[in-house]
Amino acid sequence: MPKRYVIIGGDAAGMSAASQIRRMDKEGEILVFEKEGVISYAQCGLPYWVGGVVPEKKKLIARTAEEFLNRYNIDVKLYHEVVKIDPSKKEIKVFRREEKDEIAVPYDVLLIGTGSTAIVPPWEGRNLPGVFTLKTMGDAEKLLDWLSSHTPTKAVVIGGGYIGLETAEALHSRGFKVTVLDLAPQLIPTFDKEIAEIAQDALTRHGVEVHLNEEVVGLEGDEKGVKAVVTKNGKFEADLVIISIGVRPVSELAKEAGIELGPKNAILVNERLETSIPDIYAAGDCATHFNRIKNAPDYIPLGTTANKQGRIAGINMVGGDAKFAGVVGTAIVKVFDRTIARSGLGERDCEALGIPYQVVLIKARPVSHYYPWEDEILTIKLCYHKDNRKLLGGQITGGLGGVDKRIDVLATALFHEMTIDELQALDLAYAPPYNSVWDPLQQASTVAQRG
Repeated sequence: MPKRYVIIGGDAAGMSAASQIRRMDKEGEILVFEKEGVISYAQCGLPYWVGGVVPEKKKLIARTAEEFLNRYNIDVKLYHEVVKIDPSKKEIKVFRREEKDEIAVPYDVLLIGTGSTAIVPPWEGRNLPGVFTLKTMGDAEKLLDWLSSHTPTKAVVIGGGYIGLETAEALHSRGFKVTVLDLAPQLIPTFDKEIAEIAQDALTRHGVEVHLNEEVVGLEGDEKGVKAVVTKNGKFEADLVIISIGVRPVSELAKEAGIELGPKNAILVNERLETSIPDIYAAGDCATHFNRIKNAPDYIPLGTTANKQGRIAGINMVGGDAKFAGVVGTAIVKVFDRTIARSGLGERDCEALGIPYQVVLIKARPVSHYYPWEDEILTIKLCYHKDNRKLLGGQITGGLGGVDKRIDVLATALFHEMTIDELQALDLAYAPPYNSVWDPLQQASTVAQRG
C-alpha cells in the first residue's frame, strides 16, 4: 500500500522535502498543506522586488501548485491551515479557508515546515495604515498595493538586521527619505562593532539616517495612516513604517502536540531531522540547526539551511539514512556599495561561550597590487582559538567584488575545522584581475602566525 506523506508548509523546506520524496518514491501520496495562496518562492528576494531590482512577482516563484501536481504528482492544498497535530491518531486537523470547514487528514509520515514569522511587539499603533512587515509574499504584495495608491515621503525601518538594511536600501531607491532605528548600540548585532560600523557608514553616505539605542514604545497616527514612530528618546516622523526586528519559529502546533522544543522555541530535531515523536520530522525556519562550531543545537534561520534540511528530511521520510551535517552560521548582505559577510563566531560569541580566542584584523586588496582596482579594499577579521589555533569565525567587508569568494572559503575552512595556520596551505585560484599570489585570507593567516 502506498505511503502517505503529509507536509505542513509549502515553502523552502516543505517543497524541497516533497520533491526529494517523489524522486525516491514514485507511488507514494504526497500532500502539502499551505495556509497562504503561494508556494515555493524566494523570500530573500522580497526587498529587491519592493525596490524594483526584481521587476515582477512571478520572477520570485520557482514553481506553482499546478506545476507540482502536473509534473510531479505532488498535491499542494492552498489556503489550507493545519490547526492541530494528533500524534496518537497519526492525523492532522486542517481548516479549509475557502470551504470554511475543518477536516481530519491521516498521515504515515509527517513533516513540519511551518517556517518563521515576523516579530511584532504589542506597540500601540502597530496596525495603523502604512505599517508593514516584509516577511512573506503577502507582506510584499500588501506593501506594493498600498504604495500604488499612496505617496509617502518619509519611511522608517525599525530594525537594523539583514532584512532591515536591504529594505532601507529598497525604499531609498524608490525616492523615500529613510530612517533606520535600532534598539542595539550597533547595526546587524551578529557582527562585531567595527564591521557593523562599515555597514552604517554605507547607509549614511547614501543619505539614510541611522539612530541607535532607540527603544520604540509606539506609533502615532489616525485612520488615514501612521504619522510617527515614538521612542523613549523622541519622535520620528513617518508616513511609512516597516517593522523588521527579527523572526521567531512557528512552533505552536508542535508544542501543542507534545513535541520537544529547543533554542528560541524552535522544534528540536536530531541529525536526521526527526523530532521527539516518531514519524514526525521538522525542517527549516521552524526547526533547530546543529551548529558545528558550538557543537550544539542553534537557531540560525536561513533559506540555504531550509532547503538542505528539507531535502535530508525527505530522504529519511522515505526510509533513507541521510544526516544534516550542521551549519557554521554563514551570511552575507549587500548595503548599497558595500558587502558585509560573516561565518562562524564573533568576539561576543566567544566571550559568551567562554572560549579563549585571539583576533587578527587586516585590510587587503582582492587583486594584485599592480592591477587597477577602484572598488573598496577588503577588511578581514578572523577569530581563532588561543590554544589550538582552530578557526572560530570571521567577518569580511568590502565593495561589491571579492567578499563572497572569501567568506565561502572561510565557511569551508570552518566546516572542516581547519586552523588559522592551515589557511596558508590552501591552493586558491590566482590571476592578477582576481587575486594576489597570497589571498587576503592567507595574508591574515600570516599576520596571525607572526603574533
